[in-house]
This record gives sequence, structure tokens and C-alpha cells, in this order.
Amino acid sequence: MTSPTRRPRRTTRRRTALAAGALVLTASALGAGPVTPAAAVAAACSGVESDFNGDGIRDTAIADPEATVNGKTRAGLVHIVYGGGKGTLQLSQETAGVPGGAENEDQYGFALAVYDADADGCSDLAVGIPYEDLETPDAGLVQIIYGSATGLLGGRAVREHKQGATHSLGGGDETGDWTGYALAAGKAAGGSSYLLIGAPGEDIGTVPDTGAFFYVSADATTAHGNHQDTETAGAVPGVAETDDRFGSTLVATPTHFAVGTPGEALGTTTFAGGVAVFSHTLVSGYPKPLVGLAQDQDAIAGNEEVGDGFGTALAMVPYRPSGATSTTESLLAVGVPGEDLKSVVDAGAVQIFRITASGSFTETQWIEQDTADVEQASEAGDFFGQRLAAVNTAPGSTSSGTNTRLAIGVPGEESAEEHPEKGGVHIVPMVGAPGASDAWIDPGWGIPGAPASTQLAGLSLAASPGGLYVGMPYGPAADHGVHLFPWGTAGGGAPTKTFKPGWDGIPAGDTAFGAAVR
Repeated sequence: MTSPTRRPRRTTRRRTALAAGALVLTASALGAGPVTPAAAVAAACSGVESDFNGDGIRDTAIADPEATVNGKTRAGLVHIVYGGGKGTLQLSQETAGVPGGAENEDQYGFALAVYDADADGCSDLAVGIPYEDLETPDAGLVQIIYGSATGLLGGRAVREHKQGATHSLGGGDETGDWTGYALAAGKAAGGSSYLLIGAPGEDIGTVPDTGAFFYVSADATTAHGNHQDTETAGAVPGVAETDDRFGSTLVATPTHFAVGTPGEALGTTTFAGGVAVFSHTLVSGYPKPLVGLAQDQDAIAGNEEVGDGFGTALAMVPYRPSGATSTTESLLAVGVPGEDLKSVVDAGAVQIFRITASGSFTETQWIEQDTADVEQASEAGDFFGQRLAAVNTAPGSTSSGTNTRLAIGVPGEESAEEHPEKGGVHIVPMVGAPGASDAWIDPGWGIPGAPASTQLAGLSLAASPGGLYVGMPYGPAADHGVHLFPWGTAGGGAPTKTFKPGWDGIPAGDTAFGAAVR
């Protein structure tokens, strides 16, 4: 398996391709001065999830990080579709009010996160630009585009988070830090907003590509870097090593967050992978580490193997066990897309863990395509678990297979059949037997469009309480789009909403429309 953690170090700018038997995945000064007084905006904003204009209707952000902008190839852009038919907005570094300028290979929108950074009731959009050149190539940065009663760019000026002695993330930007490669955001149990920024190419001392992440609390103007040699709030699991890629994946709930290290070596077993779990509790500005997870532990199923990539994908939801009166635990799903199943190479698997408030864990499920009653069958090069998205639609209630659902991307599905790398998506319960209420969708079976080679269905997934977003950025251009499925969809069930270039005010033409969605 080839993945972002195994690509030769910064020798190419091309980051998305899939050939039979090999997977190569893709893996801008601080704005200030509100235009509208915060109190006035707050009175107009609804507090609804992903509502950029505060009208009480969910809005959608869809990235095309490979789009050509102002003649710059793969500069990238993000489409905003306001709910209720209230128009669209196209964001790029050529948009008025957005700092910087489009450049070749920036990949604006490679990662997205939505949260209410400044607690005004309107959602704000974090945009990752990991291949932005600063003082050095591919240093990367993140832009926070604030919502308002008139939508994005209608209130506060854009804020940027980037490395450098005079910038919010401190330190120094280095070639290939890839700051903004991964993002996660939300509101912690204590009420403060948070933003997690992954920089998996960060060098620690003289050790290259060990990786790091930054924790921005309550829309702060500065943040501390965290890596596997950080001990300020307690020892972070693991040791900083070459090609760990710590911070490649990030997920969070109000009580916990997890950081993937898919390149982690376990002893002499390279690229086996690992995951570190943290609390949102801050000690001297640093989040508190809780526990590390890897397949070399007796309490975790499977054996560490070269190229497993444990932690390549993560998903996390709040968990309330039966009898509990509050929700202080989490369920963490870990994708292991390079897992070999018996003689089936790179078939892939997903492991689910229950994380308590204190950080103790129990593995609750091992899921593969050969699990009892689960649709499909494991095949070489499926890469089951390459992407994950999950939801708890009732976090204040006892968790069940109905309200906790997990989508599992299988972009290499049918790698040796008529349509190689057509891909597909499994939807399974996170509580109870995975085959009890699972569903399978793929191109031509639920996902609109005809099946074709290298569509990579399952490579773009996003979760919301209202449904599962499945992006289709690759394959035949006519089928590029984003489809919203109900979490309870049956196998082959149709989406309830589709977004496509040229539809509903979205400009026509794209390169990889839907590569990231929120």
C-alpha cells in the first residue's frame, strides 16, 4: 500500500491517484476588527450546526482543492451552498476579503472544518491550505472565515493560523510542514470552541516528517504545537520518529480528541500506525494526553504488520452507556486500510474503541467485509477503512445501533473486476453487531451515476446529524458531485439531496468537486 505517510518525501506535488494494486491518496498576518458588533451578530444568529448566515438552516461547504483558479492549476477553491435556496458563494484566495493569492498547487480547501469559533451563534469555516508556500515551499496554513447574519465574509476579517516567529502558531515554517493537512473543530464540554490543526510533515529537531498538531482554544490568536516528544501536560504517547506523520488525521468529541500517526513504526515494523487520545483539559495551554492505541498492545486485536496504517482514518462520537446520566465517554473508530486478512493483502479493517472520561479504553468491535452478515467480501486492495465518518444523532440518550452510525470508505473495491477501484461505502452501527443493520452503496447502487473505473467512491465522506455526505470527485466528469444520504438508508438507497457543478447556482466546471465536504 502507498499512502501519504509512505510517499517519497516531497518529491512530487501530485497527491491523488489510484492504480491497480497501489493507493496514493491526497493526502495564508492575523485578521482582526469586526465589521459588525458581536452583540448585534449574536442576536441574529441561530446557533444551528453549520449555519454560516444564522438563518437556522444548515449550509454546506464543498471543496475542489484541485481546481484551476485564475490560471493557477490545483490552486483550489471552496463552494458554499446556503440552505433554503439562498444562494451560493465561491471562496478562493482570489476572492475579495480572502488573504493571499492563488498559486499553483496550493490546494485551498484540502481540509475543512466548521464550528462557531467566536461564539456569536453563526458557524465559521476553517480552510486548510497545506501546500501553501510561505517562506518555504509547502509550509501550509489555515484560514478562519467567519460567519455573520449576512453569511461568510460579511463580518469579521479572515484570520490566518500559520507557523513563524511572528505568527499565531509560533516556531518556524519549514519546507513540507503541511500545516492544515487535517482539521477538526467543535465545542468542548466546558463550553469553549476548539480547532485542531494537523501538520504531519513537521520536523522535530533533526528528525524529519515526525508530525505535530496545534490546539486553538476559544478562537485564540496563538496556539501551542504538540508532538510525540511533548511532555508539558503529560507524556504524549509514542516517540518522534522519521515518517510518523503524527497529525495526519484528527477527530474529536466534546470530551476527547484523537490524533492519528499512520506512519508509526512499532519496533522494526514500519508504517504499522498508532493513535493518541487526549482530553480537552488544558495544562499550561497544552491538552492533556490520555492514552495511546496500537496493534502491539495485548488489549487490541490484530498484529502489527508493515503497512497496516492503523490510524489512517478516524471517526469519533459521544457515547452514553445504559444507566448513565451524562455523556462523558466516546466511541473511536480507527481505520486500518492496509490490514492483511489471512492471504488477502490490503483488504482493510476497522476497529472501534470505547474511551472513558479518564482515558481507559475497551475494544468493542473489529469490522471487516468478512464479518458475519456484513455486505460484500474482502478482496486484495479494497483498502476498507481508508476513510471514516460517524454520527451520534442523540448524544443525550443511551447510545444504540440506531443513533450511532459509521460510514466506512472502501475506495479500492472491485480492484480485480470489471471496474477497478470503483469503490463503495459501508454504513454500519457503532453499537451492536455491525451486520445487524448495515447498508452498502456504490456507483450505480444508491450513488447516482454509472459504475466506472477509478471513481474511488468512499474517498470523501462527511457526517452531519441530518445525513451522510458522499463526495464523488473522481471518475467520469459527468458524475462528479456530492450526495446526501439518510443514516438509515437501505443498501442501494437513493440520496435525498445532490450537489453538482452547474446545479442550483453552483458554477459549472470542476476538477475534483467534493474532495472535501462539511
